[in-house]
Amino acid sequence: MNNIEQQILELRERLNNYNYHYYVLSQPLISDFEFDKLLAELQKLEDAHPEFFDANSPTQRVGSDINQNFTQVKHEYPMLSLGNTYNEGEVADFYNRVAKALNAPFEIVCELKYDGTSISLTYENGELVRAVTRGDGEKGDDVTANVRTIRTIPLKLKGDFPNKFEIRGEILMPWMVFESLNKDREAQGEALFANPRNAASGSLKLQNATEVAKRKLDAYLYYMLGENLPADTHSASLEAAASYGFKISDAVKVCKSLPEVMDYIKYWDTERKNLPVATDGIVLKVNDLTQQKNLGFTAKSPRWAIAYKFQAERALTTLLSVSYQVGRTGAITPVANLEPVQLSGTVVKRASLHNADIIEGLDLHIGDKVYVEKGGEIIPKITGVETSIRDLFAEKVEFITQCPECGTPLVRDEGEAAHYCPNEANCPPQIKGKMTHFVSRKAMNIDGLGEETIDLIYRNGLVKNIADLYTLKLIDLALLDRLGDKSGRKILASLEKSKTVPFERVLFALGIRYVGETVAKKLVSALENIDNIMSATAQQLACIDEIGEVIAQSVEDYFKEPANRELVERLRSFGLQMEISKEKAALKTDKLAGKIIVISGTFEKYSREQLKELIELNGGKNSSSISSKTDFILAGANMGPAKEEKANKLGIKMINEDEFLELIK
Repeated sequence: MNNIEQQILELRERLNNYNYHYYVLSQPLISDFEFDKLLAELQKLEDAHPEFFDANSPTQRVGSDINQNFTQVKHEYPMLSLGNTYNEGEVADFYNRVAKALNAPFEIVCELKYDGTSISLTYENGELVRAVTRGDGEKGDDVTANVRTIRTIPLKLKGDFPNKFEIRGEILMPWMVFESLNKDREAQGEALFANPRNAASGSLKLQNATEVAKRKLDAYLYYMLGENLPADTHSASLEAAASYGFKISDAVKVCKSLPEVMDYIKYWDTERKNLPVATDGIVLKVNDLTQQKNLGFTAKSPRWAIAYKFQAERALTTLLSVSYQVGRTGAITPVANLEPVQLSGTVVKRASLHNADIIEGLDLHIGDKVYVEKGGEIIPKITGVETSIRDLFAEKVEFITQCPECGTPLVRDEGEAAHYCPNEANCPPQIKGKMTHFVSRKAMNIDGLGEETIDLIYRNGLVKNIADLYTLKLIDLALLDRLGDKSGRKILASLEKSKTVPFERVLFALGIRYVGETVAKKLVSALENIDNIMSATAQQLACIDEIGEVIAQSVEDYFKEPANRELVERLRSFGLQMEISKEKAALKTDKLAGKIIVISGTFEKYSREQLKELIELNGGKNSSSISSKTDFILAGANMGPAKEEKANKLGIKMINEDEFLELIK
């Protein structure tokens, strides 16, 4: 080993140790400045000597900017969900069932149930080799590259660890990080995350690991699996895992009686509010691993564990006023403005009221003392009113009759809960909302046009509808605040590129009420071009598979409007795709007409999404679950055993990829 290699290895070891003390133990040994200096020194050496590259080096925590599509990996051990209980009586029932089944002394390990996204980590020879999401319990997404950026997850272990094992835990976004992220998103005009759980899950699925690194995710590990575990009990295994470098909760407690379990629950029901991360309950596990094995599993969950869920936190505060928001479809959402109150670690100022029926059902008056529940959501809800202390002269909350933005009288369709503003052509929030939807990734995928930029170009009179986007000029964009020449060129290039987006996504991008991605695909597959769709009656549309009467009527109503037809013609004149591609048209057959097909496993020649598309192009229908109505299963490698068992039980035919391709040839 030469001096350079030795220097690199020593720096990596030092930095890994500093990382462990800082992120896992919360005991920093050196300043951030000193750490960054050492990291820069290591980076410099690694850049100069690529022959010593190591994917587990501390320098790799920042991730890569290479986009990645996640592959699905089968779990070696299924990730089953836990049975839930919501009261202490059910906890006692669980305890007594275990006692009766074991008929021997036992211990219960109590742990906090962290509210994040589940992860399974596989280590071989002390190094992280794979990180997989829960998925459907049988298989999940390989998110290893993203997980490597989380500093509380060790890339290399220390101590005397098993050669190979799996450890499971929860990926979390701390409250402080969550609130900071939402502030940034609000400033950028982006949609807010509902709660830390959604934020953590969404971050873990980002296609750019560098962006994941910026999210400052955290992790707690809570369960080891493998052939050669370090101990015979769950609690001792966790202690061993902590010695390897894993972040294990210090709230774990071994209880020898039911009263001890109840005391633990009562303590953390209050104390959890002081934690830096979200929790939603307590997990109870039988401690002895042999006893766990003896108790076994049901079809869905282990018999040796259960989750006790905390009741949603509730607070009493004052209703100050009610304001109304207008969505892109014209739907009016009432929002309660409240006297600020502390709830689940954050200050709550607003609560969703959803619709007029909710307001009427609560019998709300301005100045009412109202009960607010959060349950981890960023916008809580009002669950009750303390009418006994209501002011006799308090003003009753009456749902508005006119749009708060444009003054148009509101309408409410029969059978619907929501009120709508019908002035979609001239109501500013609707116009801007439709543009935001139009440029979104799943629609036209136009870069550089976030909500803030759309608001900017709309306020400056550059656009009045989605078609106007294709009339934007560089000179106009470059003169706007916060844009400039570079951003303007990026927007125009992306607009030009969007002209190649397939027809089904163009149809989805129009923002027709009830026409999501799947419905758009069904319409395009059946009718092939925009002219056929525009001329179809509701009755004709309702004959298409999975297009119900409500959707059909919505599509017909949309294209009855001259302004919408004019909009489509303008988009067509700009070069957007308004018919199915010739390649797809050539592939269309009715060879699978009326067939319901389930895809399971992995394939060699085509991806699952490509196979789904082939099924639809040939008139078949994709289904995610097996039932007596399933015609056959397209089975690949690593098909889930549960699905295979169900298929055999129902006598459903299974075919492989080659047989399927022969079928549609």
